[in-house]
Amino acid sequence: MPKQKTHSSSKKRFKVTGTGKVLYSQAFRRHILSKRPSKRMRHLRHTAVCAAPNAKIIKTMVPYK
Repeated sequence: MPKQKTHSSSKKRFKVTGTGKVLYSQAFRRHILSKRPSKRMRHLRHTAVCAAPNAKIIKTMVPYK
């Protein structure tokens, strides 16, 4: 069976932990940050865990990560 290709944009955006959870960095952190409260920006700093249905799709896109 041939090797499966990795989805290029997905390998940059997602990380799979040792236990199999999928982590991603949160949105709304790139530009126009001055109008947003510092509390919100502080909470967006951390990575988040994907929901199970989405994680299943992402794992097929990044099979070797």
